[in-house]
Amino acid sequence: MSQVRRHELIVDFVNQRGFANIEQLTSHFMVTPQTIRRDLNQLASLGQVRRHHGGASSSSSTKNSDYSDRLSFNMGAKIRIAEKVASCIPNGASLFINIGTTNEAIARALLHHEELQVVTNNLHVASILLPKEDFNVIIAGGQVRSRDGGIVGEQTSDFINQFKMDFGIIGISAIHEDGSLLDYDYREVRVAQSIIKNSSKLILSADHSKFDRTALARLGHISQADYLYTDQTPGQHTLDILTAHNVNLHIA
Repeated sequence: MSQVRRHELIVDFVNQRGFANIEQLTSHFMVTPQTIRRDLNQLASLGQVRRHHGGASSSSSTKNSDYSDRLSFNMGAKIRIAEKVASCIPNGASLFINIGTTNEAIARALLHHEELQVVTNNLHVASILLPKEDFNVIIAGGQVRSRDGGIVGEQTSDFINQFKMDFGIIGISAIHEDGSLLDYDYREVRVAQSIIKNSSKLILSADHSKFDRTALARLGHISQADYLYTDQTPGQHTLDILTAHNVNLHIA
């Protein structure tokens, strides 16, 4: 296979999944890790993918990767993040949990807790928490996105605004190098902004692939978080922002 053709296929492979790591690419294209790294560096320089430590993500700012791909991607890191987040939530606390596969992992990690009060706009989170009879789980109303079970829209934001919770746990699609929190669906952004406004403490959960990505809708700024839970140390520019705004960083 020519390099030009391999590059075309790599871009398609990454776009279909949203993110692909070196191991996936070497296995799929049957080339060495060194070759894939060179390919990704060249493609990133042309703006066709976004280079990350360990792989690359789609350059698209308008479309997120498929839910099934996001569910399986980087799952080990998401589980570690989830366990860290759960460890800071006391029994009897009240919390929002919004859309995202990392947040679904957090919901599973919370099953060992007692008497939590949870408001969520994520059908998967509600389903995960369902077996806990001592939990009070409230599902926000609104439009259900068939692709990932998220509930979004103006009704959802209005519903969230009826509560004031101890913690808000939010996921994010992209974190720009200037600290902007970005997402693909403006309806989801509105709901997340309501969660931020109505949470005494805000927890941002994001694995390393979310850094230096881009998406079209601005949700807020990383400085609004009280805690950031991730699996790798962010770049120095992000670290400077966290320090300047007293955001507590936790590395899983």
